[in-house]
Amino acid sequence: MADGESKRVDVGVVMGSDSDLATMQKCIDQLKEFAIAHEVRIMSAHRTPEVCHEYSTTAKDRGLKVIIAAAGMAAALPGVMAATTTLPVIGVPMAGAPLNGIDAALSIMQMPPGVPVGCVAIGGAGAINAAILAAQILALGDAELADKLAQFKQRQARKVMEKDASLR
Repeated sequence: MADGESKRVDVGVVMGSDSDLATMQKCIDQLKEFAIAHEVRIMSAHRTPEVCHEYSTTAKDRGLKVIIAAAGMAAALPGVMAATTTLPVIGVPMAGAPLNGIDAALSIMQMPPGVPVGCVAIGGAGAINAAILAAQILALGDAELADKLAQFKQRQARKVMEKDASLR
């Protein structure tokens, strides 16, 4: 890249703590599989609210199209992102004590009217699904990505059929 030239980034992946990174690596890997340009940040809705506000309010102007926000327990980060941007926000509840992620899932799902956050499954499955959902959103305006998604779905179906055949 030339000086002053910035890299195009379509998806922002944010998480409340570095302890979420091992789980969110599954999301990051899935985004890479689809060749979706992304950035990864750690910020806390409670400990660094100014950073969260700056990130979400400038996301669209910086070229982001979707934000994936992971958080545990009170899970405020996805809601804070959604409150201050018009971009789609996908929340990934992190499994953790004391309620193993149920508290985070409920926090993400129970947003007030006018502040929607899409909520996926708790933990690793949710991290993967967040990346796939982001890809599906982006594919609405990207035929090449839509083809990659179709091929991905076909590979999934083939794997199931192969397992069924080996079982019989």
